[in-house]
Amino acid sequence: MDEPVLKPYVIGLDLGGTNSVFGIVDSRGDIKTTTAIKTQVYDKVEDYVNASVEALQPIIDQVGGIDKIKSMGIGAPNGNFYTGTIEFAPNLKWGHNGIVPLASMFSEKLGVPVALTNDANAAALGEMTYGAARGMKNFIEITLGTGVGSGIVINGQLVYGCDGFAGELGHTIMVRGENARPCGCGRKGCLEAYCSATGVARTAREMLEKTKRPSLLRDLDPEKITSLDVSIAAGKGDELAKEIFDFTGKMLGEACADFAAFSSPEAFIFFGGLTKAGDLLMKPLKEAYDNSVLNIFKGKAKFLLSSLDGSSAAVLGASAVGWDL
Repeated sequence: MDEPVLKPYVIGLDLGGTNSVFGIVDSRGDIKTTTAIKTQVYDKVEDYVNASVEALQPIIDQVGGIDKIKSMGIGAPNGNFYTGTIEFAPNLKWGHNGIVPLASMFSEKLGVPVALTNDANAAALGEMTYGAARGMKNFIEITLGTGVGSGIVINGQLVYGCDGFAGELGHTIMVRGENARPCGCGRKGCLEAYCSATGVARTAREMLEKTKRPSLLRDLDPEKITSLDVSIAAGKGDELAKEIFDFTGKMLGEACADFAAFSSPEAFIFFGGLTKAGDLLMKPLKEAYDNSVLNIFKGKAKFLLSSLDGSSAAVLGASAVGWDL
């Protein structure tokens, strides 16, 4: 009787709007080798998949060939776990006009099972498998980057809803009425429009326009201000920059207080570039949460920063999707 072939590795793909990063990962979360291609240089998804497989071949060979690969996991914008598809992803040249069966296309080319989910869910799975949420059964991962994403874990299971798209907490409405900011989703007043990295830059421009107060940010072109600029200025004691983070943290804390009401998480875990602001963001966030949350939830949830290394976290998250196959 033939011995079963040991398959110790999973391929993780972090499919971003600019770069697609591939890693081969073992069960302990060690990334053995990586490669990358540009996501947007292909007009057709078929060309993108072919280029991906070509780039993967040398790193698959490095770990002993395709027989050593158990599966592949993909974290992608607008990814649907149930169907393995990317659906109407606005920032993907080859994926914005319809439904792309990406998981089955990769599976056909590589000959291994492939699972796909959205990037925020992948981050939550990565956190649960390798990071700050190890051993947790109830938590919410909130990704703070260009947008605001979320992965909700209840009773040890990611929440996908009836169609695979549950958990769009970045698109809960925080501000209503005429003054609500337009969001990239086409609606107004979404959390993402205020508490993403781009939202912070937008708040900075608005505050600079509304007030004549001195600020280090006035030395910069308002249209080119980034959340990092605001963070650096706040770190140097700039009062206006600190107020921008107070505003952002307060809104995010109030949103988390609402989120606690439906899932009673033991932790909120924050991931992404904006978390580098540290206490500038987290202090007003926690204060607003404590002031807003229902009494029965007070003092229960931890507020943690992701323990996954930023550069590899998304690949690890994607690989975690593959281990479940």
